[in-house]
Amino acid sequence: MAGLCALARRCGWRRQRARIECSAGPLLASCREFVSRLMPGVAMRRCCFFFVVSTVALLGQVPARSADNWPQWRGPGGTGIAAEGAYPVTFSDKQNVLWKAKLSGRGSSTPVVWDDAVFVTALVDGQDALACYTLAGEKKWEKAFGPGREGKHRNGTGANPSPATDGQCVVAYYKSGRVACLDFEGNERWQLNLQEKYGKDTLWWDLGTSPIIVGDNVIIAVMHAGEGYLVALDLKSGDVAWKQDRTYERPEEADQAYTTPQLVNIDGRDVIVVWGADHLTGHDPATGEKLWESGNFNPQNETYFRVIASHVAGDGVAVVPFGRGKSLAGVKLGGQGDVTQSSRLWTKEGDAGADVPTPVIHAGKAFVLGDSGVLTCRQLTTGDEVWTGRLPRHRDKYYASPVLAGGKLYCTREDGTVFVVDVTNGFKRLAENHMGERIIATPVPVRNSLLIRGEEHLFRISEEDAPQVTAN
Repeated sequence: MAGLCALARRCGWRRQRARIECSAGPLLASCREFVSRLMPGVAMRRCCFFFVVSTVALLGQVPARSADNWPQWRGPGGTGIAAEGAYPVTFSDKQNVLWKAKLSGRGSSTPVVWDDAVFVTALVDGQDALACYTLAGEKKWEKAFGPGREGKHRNGTGANPSPATDGQCVVAYYKSGRVACLDFEGNERWQLNLQEKYGKDTLWWDLGTSPIIVGDNVIIAVMHAGEGYLVALDLKSGDVAWKQDRTYERPEEADQAYTTPQLVNIDGRDVIVVWGADHLTGHDPATGEKLWESGNFNPQNETYFRVIASHVAGDGVAVVPFGRGKSLAGVKLGGQGDVTQSSRLWTKEGDAGADVPTPVIHAGKAFVLGDSGVLTCRQLTTGDEVWTGRLPRHRDKYYASPVLAGGKLYCTREDGTVFVVDVTNGFKRLAENHMGERIIATPVPVRNSLLIRGEEHLFRISEEDAPQVTAN
């Protein structure tokens, strides 16, 4: 048991499982004592059998429970796919609203959820801030950390990045460069400023990359003019666990990225995959070492080829939007060193990609939502088009990334319209829902409901026992 506990502690990414396994020692001791008193001399094997079965049952519950959470931008694994459930189809700011809460400030970040806690970042009275709500809509606390930086873009704010949580703490990252880690009661563990430590960001627009938690560290990618890097900060102390250079000399603005890393298992090995500066790279989570890189996304060395939409990985393939929404590529993940020539599976040109929304991969297919509302389904391994559907034309764009829940894609337009599309057998538009305020953040499907972060309110939408009209 001691060896099992030690192994579990070393495998930080199995933290939830380790908690259960390491707490089983006292349970086994109690079991022994109980059996020896009740039935002296009776087979210890039965107790051990009971213990093993109970432990396995507990372990079996962990993935299901974790799947019900939404711990980072685009949910578990950064895939944009929710746990199975019955998610709402028809709703508005007055229909099927469980509750709505007035937000203290603006932000374009997505809420994250763990158990009953919902975390949302914002810029409040010029301060970087983080608020915690319950799933019932009660505001538990709000914490301000210090001066923030306002957004440049009309849809940008100083709180574009989404927070991340591992169930024990929550980490928030802001345009100011501030990284703050708190426990679930709002007590600050630590904070630091990456820009004060490593230099000001040189992005033309507003910081957009979100942190991800990998084991005992939080990982943040910084890709801008000058030194680009990937950094891992210890969740307990904020100390730098490692920092890996990721600098590429690219044409003007092509070295700038607003994308989020993704932890991907490739051939049995966990790899942090990063997209930006015209390169897709894979890194060792323990050291940050670059394992491989795939380039040639900007062969003509075009200027202004910044990237906003992140890649998404599934089934050993990354779907990579590039060329300011004009192009899309399928890249085989893995290898060693420069894999540019061997990794490219396919490339599609001519408005084939997405400039801002990140695609979704599911069941061997990639679903790509363009900024203008064109939704395309492609075969993952070949890039061949399966079908294309168009959402209503409008002057406003689609900035939120689509999410898949219960076989339905939720596609959100910036004017606050949420379209629900059945993609189980082609393109079938089910509903057009109006939320009454602008929406930039990606919706969060969790426990048969949707959390929608609007410009002014946080909504929880459900078709189960929801009132038709809710108070502010």
